[in-house]
Amino acid sequence: MDLSTILTGAKTVAITGHVRPDGDCTGSTLALFNYIRNNYKDIEPHIYLEETDPSFKFLCGINEIKHEPDTDKVFDVFFVLDCSTSDRIKPFIDMFNSAKKTVCIDHHVSNDGSFAEFNEIKGDASSTCEVLYELLDEKLINKDIAECLYTGIVHDTGVFKYECTSEKTLTIAAKLITYGFDFTSIIDNSFYARTFEASKALGIVLSKSVLFDDGFGIYSILTPEELKETNASASDLGGIVEQLRLTKGVEVAIFIYPGDGCKKVSLRSKKLIDVSVIASKYGGGGHIRAAGFSSYKGYDEILQDVCDCIKESIDKNGV
Repeated sequence: MDLSTILTGAKTVAITGHVRPDGDCTGSTLALFNYIRNNYKDIEPHIYLEETDPSFKFLCGINEIKHEPDTDKVFDVFFVLDCSTSDRIKPFIDMFNSAKKTVCIDHHVSNDGSFAEFNEIKGDASSTCEVLYELLDEKLINKDIAECLYTGIVHDTGVFKYECTSEKTLTIAAKLITYGFDFTSIIDNSFYARTFEASKALGIVLSKSVLFDDGFGIYSILTPEELKETNASASDLGGIVEQLRLTKGVEVAIFIYPGDGCKKVSLRSKKLIDVSVIASKYGGGGHIRAAGFSSYKGYDEILQDVCDCIKESIDKNGV
């Protein structure tokens, strides 16, 4: 895909990502927004996302994000980043459908490449920020753009510890830090730091966690009542499932918590289980080692469904 060709003749551009934007979604959309704003003076870029985590407030352009759609606008080009299906951009789907040209840039293995008119999908990439970096002209990248890209890569690689991290990933990260931003602060403040409320929620989740299948898996549940008790928000729950996954001897972790009128299910694995297959079966998606879905079923039924899928994967792959 040639971005300059995609943008030729465009006067208005919209950029969005998936609902409940994480580090890679926020970083990639802002990187593209800043890239177009800085280098294509004849184009008016707009960025649309749901509320982002306050820990990303240092990123350039964060205050330009619109949280509500402009229903009266028809964009020349509409970019969707870090998203594999149209239902994951629901607040802004009408603008996407009415755009003259649509583009998807993504790294999810569940993305079949039919989402938009133009698709750049690399399932072996660590992050959408890695995919986007390779589409940008290096000579046109500045410190602000590099900082956005680095943030996304850090978050989707778990600070370079997930197996999606490749030699290319590290090479790109090394190039990005030469632009002079405070990369240690990004890791400390946007990845590891958590609010007091988040720590309280984590404590409850860990204290309630249960091992199953002789320690092969672990699960925990946070109820609406417990969430209210901690005064935590949904954004405070990021990273909790990863703490469950780090339990010694565990291969797969399941975390169920309150969503908007439903239950959210986060899944993580280490080396043996493809959790994206499980999530996809229930209308969700994600990566091989990190995925999730929403459900309206009861807690016990959700756990039974997921555990059955895990056992099916074990039997199929001879784990």
